[in-house]
Amino acid sequence: MFFTYLRRELRRRRKAALVVASGLALGIALVIVVSSVSSGMGRAQDKVLESLYGLGTDMTVTKAAAAEGDQAQRPRFEFDARDSDSEEEQSSDRVLVQGFQTLASSTVDKVGAQSGVADAVGGLSLQVIKVSGQFKRGEFQQGGGGQEQGGPGGGTQAPEGRVEGGGAEFDVNNYSVYGTDVTEPALGPLTSSTITSGRTFTSSETNAEVVVADASYAKEKKLKVGSTVTVKGTKFEVIGIATPESGDAAANLYIPLKQAQTLADAKNKVTTIYVKATDSQRIDAVKSEIQRNISGTTVTTSADLADTVSGSLSTASDLASSVGKWLSIAVLVAAFLVAGLLTSAAVSRRVREFGTLKALGWKSGRVTRQVVGEAVVNGLVGGVLGIAVGLAGAYAVTAISPTLEAQLGGGGGGLAGGPGVVMRGPGAEQTSTALEVALTAPVSATTIALAVGLAVTGGLIAGAFGGWRASRLRPADALRRVE
Repeated sequence: MFFTYLRRELRRRRKAALVVASGLALGIALVIVVSSVSSGMGRAQDKVLESLYGLGTDMTVTKAAAAEGDQAQRPRFEFDARDSDSEEEQSSDRVLVQGFQTLASSTVDKVGAQSGVADAVGGLSLQVIKVSGQFKRGEFQQGGGGQEQGGPGGGTQAPEGRVEGGGAEFDVNNYSVYGTDVTEPALGPLTSSTITSGRTFTSSETNAEVVVADASYAKEKKLKVGSTVTVKGTKFEVIGIATPESGDAAANLYIPLKQAQTLADAKNKVTTIYVKATDSQRIDAVKSEIQRNISGTTVTTSADLADTVSGSLSTASDLASSVGKWLSIAVLVAAFLVAGLLTSAAVSRRVREFGTLKALGWKSGRVTRQVVGEAVVNGLVGGVLGIAVGLAGAYAVTAISPTLEAQLGGGGGGLAGGPGVVMRGPGAEQTSTALEVALTAPVSATTIALAVGLAVTGGLIAGAFGGWRASRLRPADALRRVE
C-alpha cells in the first residue's frame, strides 16, 4: 500500500517533484565539481613538487648556504696570451657546489637510522661554468714620419703608427650537473623523469664515466646516446636521455655521485639528502626527529614546499578551497531549505486528502512516513540529476584542461628541494621557477558517495518539514474544506 500510494502521488505531482529535485541537483552538482577541481589542484601541486623532489620522496635534508661575503666559491679563470697565429681554442672549467653547504656523506646514514625513516639517499648538486675562446693579436700599422728618440745630440727615429685589431672572443657556457647515488634508483630527482632513449644507470656504475642527459639540454646541445660530454677534462659517455614527467628537469646532466664529488673536489660530501618515511602520516614526527638528532640541518617536507607555490595554481587552489567550499555549502543549505518549504507547502495543499485519510483510520505516523517517503524519493532523483550534471562539469574541466602556472620559491631560500633550484650564477640568490601544469577534475568514489548522502539528507530534511506539517492535520480540517 505504501509504495502504491507513493508511486501514484509522485506521478500526480511531477512538476512539484521536479522543482524540488532540481534544487537539490544544483547543490549536489556544485559540490561534485568543486570537490573534483580541488582534487585536481592537489594533483597539479603534487606534479609541481615532484619536479623538485622526485617520486617517493617525503622530505629533504640540507644545510643552509654560506653567509654572503664568503669568497671561497668565487670562480677564477686563467688563460695564456699565447701566439696569436695559433688557431687553438683555450677553455677553462670551474665546477661549483650549487645552492647549499655540503654535508658529510656519513650524515646520510645518520638520517637513515632515525625512527620512521624508510630510506635515505644523498646527492650532490653542481654548477659548471665553462669559458672558452681565443686571443687574437693586434697588428701594428706604420704611418708616415717619426719622432726622434734619445738624448740631445743624437738618437734614433721611432716609426709612427698604431696597433689595430686584436682582442679576445670568449663564450661562457653555464649548466647544472647532479651527482646521483646509482645504488639507490628509487629516490632523488632523476625519478621524476622517464628514460625515453637509452638506459639509466646500473648499480655497478658507481664511479663510471657515464651521463644521463635531460631531453631539453640534449636537444639544445645535439646530444644523443653514444655522444660524449666533457666536464673539467673528463669525458662522459651519454647512456640515456631523460624526459621530465612534469615541470622542468632537476639538472641538465646526471652523473654518478662519486664522479660528481671528484669533479667538485668534494670527496664524501653531499648537498641534499632525500628521505622516504615509513608512514606518510608520520612525516611531521620524522621531521622533528631529524632536526632534534642532527643539528645544523634544515628539513623540508612537501607541505613546506607547497606553501612556497604561488601563481595562478595557488590562486585557483585558494578559490576552490575557500570560495568554492563556502559557495557549495550556501547553495546546499538554500536547496535543503527550499526543498523543505516546498514540501511543507505541498502538504498544506493536501489538507483535504490527508484529513480524509486520517478519518479513514490512518495514524499520524503513517501519514508522516508517506510524506517523508515522497521527499526521500525526490531527494534521490535530485541526487541522480546532480551526479549527472556534476560528472558532466568535471568532464568538461578535464577536456578543456586549462593551463595553470606555478611559481616555485623566490625571495631567496624559499626552496630546499635540491637541484631543482635555479641559480643565476655562482653564489647568486635563488630565483623562482615557473612551471605550467594542466588542470584536471578527477571524480572519486568518495565524491559520488558524498553526493548520494547529500541527496538522502536533502530528502530527509524536506520530509521532516512536510511530515511535521502533516502530523498536525486533523480530520476536522478536511471537513471544513468540503464544499
